[in-house]
Amino acid sequence: MIHKHYDVIVLGRSIGALTAAALLARRDFTVMVVGHGERPPTYRLDQHVLRRRAFTMLAEPSPAWRRFLVELAQSQTWKRRIVPAAPMLQAVAPRRRLDVPPDMVLFGREIDREFPELRRVVDELYAELAHVNGAADDAFSHDALWPPGTFWERRETARYAAMLPYARAEPDADLLVEFPRGHLFRSIVTQSVLFATDLSALPPPFAVARLHGAWTRGLMTLPRGEEELEEFLLERILAHGGRCLLDERAASVHVRRGTAAGVVLDGDDHPNGSSFVITDMDGETLASLAGGEGIHKRALREWPRITSSVGRFVVSLLVRREGLPEPLGPEALLLPFPSPPSALAGRSAPPPPRAPGDAASGGRPSSPRQARPAGPVRPVVHLQRCDLPPPSTDTLLVAEILLPDRGPLSLLEARQAVLDALTAELPFLERHLVLVDSVHDGLPVWLYDGQRRRLVERAALKGAAPGAEPMVRQLEVDPPGYLGLAGEPIRGPIERTLLVGRSVLPGLGQEGQLLAAWGAARLVTRTDRRKERMRRDMWSKVEIG
Repeated sequence: MIHKHYDVIVLGRSIGALTAAALLARRDFTVMVVGHGERPPTYRLDQHVLRRRAFTMLAEPSPAWRRFLVELAQSQTWKRRIVPAAPMLQAVAPRRRLDVPPDMVLFGREIDREFPELRRVVDELYAELAHVNGAADDAFSHDALWPPGTFWERRETARYAAMLPYARAEPDADLLVEFPRGHLFRSIVTQSVLFATDLSALPPPFAVARLHGAWTRGLMTLPRGEEELEEFLLERILAHGGRCLLDERAASVHVRRGTAAGVVLDGDDHPNGSSFVITDMDGETLASLAGGEGIHKRALREWPRITSSVGRFVVSLLVRREGLPEPLGPEALLLPFPSPPSALAGRSAPPPPRAPGDAASGGRPSSPRQARPAGPVRPVVHLQRCDLPPPSTDTLLVAEILLPDRGPLSLLEARQAVLDALTAELPFLERHLVLVDSVHDGLPVWLYDGQRRRLVERAALKGAAPGAEPMVRQLEVDPPGYLGLAGEPIRGPIERTLLVGRSVLPGLGQEGQLLAAWGAARLVTRTDRRKERMRRDMWSKVEIG
């Protein structure tokens, strides 16, 4: 017995899952979204709102996102929500601060001040990035399937893939070959890519150009971050008749005659029927949710292996605004190049002379002592600054590091290591702390009264687990998929299941999830000729993009 039948049931609340749901609802499919245990972006301690994930809308300039806004007639609404980031990216290291402003003339002055010896190669790099991203925008503006599955899909997508520079380059090709090994600017580029991709290692050269370009070609921010994006997407789903059950969880996928035929929700005896099940889970998790039933033979034989050895460890810090230096931008990378003074504290004091082999000067370390700076482990930190609206005088800092499972830092040490990295560059931070917490380590919340730390048990938090919550994982794919960018196919391991999560195009990060969502929406739409014709005729009902 079926409770109710939907055209599509979507499991998950990621950008890929909600984008696919909004597109299909707009195309007159009946859609139900089930949160499936994914936690919301924020949680609370009393009146304080904290974030469990760092979020940067790197896919905002992507044609996949722009096409989505046009089809849903939401371009103007979106423009009213977003705020340009200025600077777009800031790199902070001891004795160094490089801002990447939207104005390229100002960026040239930044390079002349910090890295005058690199001006020519930096200009050449960004000219090449502009060429790569222009070609990628042309390729991704077409309604092709990324990654392709069938013979005809591969043939169609190959026409557009041929437009992508470096798409067929060797995986170890280096876009930064002219930059000295160990130079700070090389680290700025590679770290910005590592925080943007869903792979645990540096992706292929095309993805390096695409992801660093996402930081440096008009970065936009949402004042409330991921929570505001989720709210925007849910509004669109509900406006077109969709149903959203974000607090519900799927107990199992209902399989009938080898095909996914619906989803059984927790506490229900009977399934909700559906023609398709779309999810942001990986294929193996989906197969286990179906109890191993209905997995087709090709999936058993050829399915890629997805593993992970690196997680994203996130710390929320509430700080009194007067404790932060004015130049600190909305998005920053804190890089642990050795030296004591802070770059944000001012530039009045001249830096001490560098040794010829100092890594920050671009040379090779002249001795093992210089190669391994003494002191505690300092991770690279991606830091977001979120000034809270009046009457609050506090600022929320969201700090994120990439934490290997087997590395110099343990999970229980990571929170203190992040705090130490921040206080090394923000010298007055410690005396202005209000609250520090991470959902990933299970430790008590740190509340500050002056410089005294008080521990608050996690049971006092609203919207957070009493213990440690899992980190968002960076992925390893074996063997690598289409163009080295892809992992799992969009078509899931069970007939009539579709994947739109981070495991489909992990090399491209957020943009990969949007491309997967477009691919899933296309496959569903083409099963209904009437709705496919309606979509082709929709030009008279949507904005002219």
